[in-house]
Amino acid sequence: MYLIYLAIIILIPIYAQMRVRSAYKKYSQVPSSSRMTGAQVARQILDQNGLYNVTVEETRGVLSDHYDPRSKTVRLSSDNFHGHSVAGTAVAAHEVGHAIQDQQAYSFLRIRHALVPVASLGSNLSWILILIGIFANLSGFLLAGIVFMAAAVVFQIVTLPVEFNASSRAMDQVVSLGIIRNDEERETKKVLNAAALTYVAAAAVAVLELVRLILIYTGMTRSED
Repeated sequence: MYLIYLAIIILIPIYAQMRVRSAYKKYSQVPSSSRMTGAQVARQILDQNGLYNVTVEETRGVLSDHYDPRSKTVRLSSDNFHGHSVAGTAVAAHEVGHAIQDQQAYSFLRIRHALVPVASLGSNLSWILILIGIFANLSGFLLAGIVFMAAAVVFQIVTLPVEFNASSRAMDQVVSLGIIRNDEERETKKVLNAAALTYVAAAAVAVLELVRLILIYTGMTRSED
């Protein structure tokens, strides 16, 4: 039974990564009708929303695109920054979606930002406490590890509406500004949906692992009684 569980939590993230890489690879080869680079797409959407203070920069790596709320910067990987594909358009618009969320103080984004230090501490410390608790049969350590892990799981769950909302904003922007045409909407959605699947997979695995540890803890406390 444990081997089946282990296979599930390993296969879910692998499947999600395969989906996003497959969709990205496919639609990075499809040129957008606007022939705009990702950098141009990002700049146009930012300007249309009055975000003149947000800069657009090139960054290294593949699918390393992100929005940095501290420096107010949209960073796009080289292929998306310079390329003019459907995938690049989708990714650039999605990251600008986060910038718009930041501008409008989107509630879930603010919650996620507040949870970053707690989630980081939880991720780093939880497994140390959990392993001590399990191998030394100390339920107190295990419980402390579960509490820290729960903070990281909450972060993963809060990330879901943030990402889905950014994708929704991205679609609204590229459609309303005429950056993509009707026949490209389906392709753009496929890229955005595949990317969102990775966050869903991460959250699902985190929840499953938290539940498993809670069951271990309840079993340990029963044996102590």
